[in-house]
Amino acid sequence: MKGLITPLLAALAGQPNFSALYFTLNHSRFLYGTVVNALLSFVLVAAVLYFLVVLPFESLLARLRPAAVATTKTCPECLSAIPVEARRCAYCTSPQASPG
Repeated sequence: MKGLITPLLAALAGQPNFSALYFTLNHSRFLYGTVVNALLSFVLVAAVLYFLVVLPFESLLARLRPAAVATTKTCPECLSAIPVEARRCAYCTSPQASPG
């Protein structure tokens, strides 16, 4: 990954290697550039995997998944949701057409 991602970042940002970045605190040197390299590599690889593997797979599954069967219908008198098999509305007691 270092041979591919780091040169691409260098082309965009201008600095090819972030591992040389550091700060000093109480005469101690903290190399935070390696962490930056690792985080950037992780985020870029995760984004590529998500957009090239996960999204296409989810859209394929959505196409292959059967459509959901309706379990309720709307009463024409009071517009409330009632079960498909109901012969009378539970809210307004109007007769319903047989489910057929």
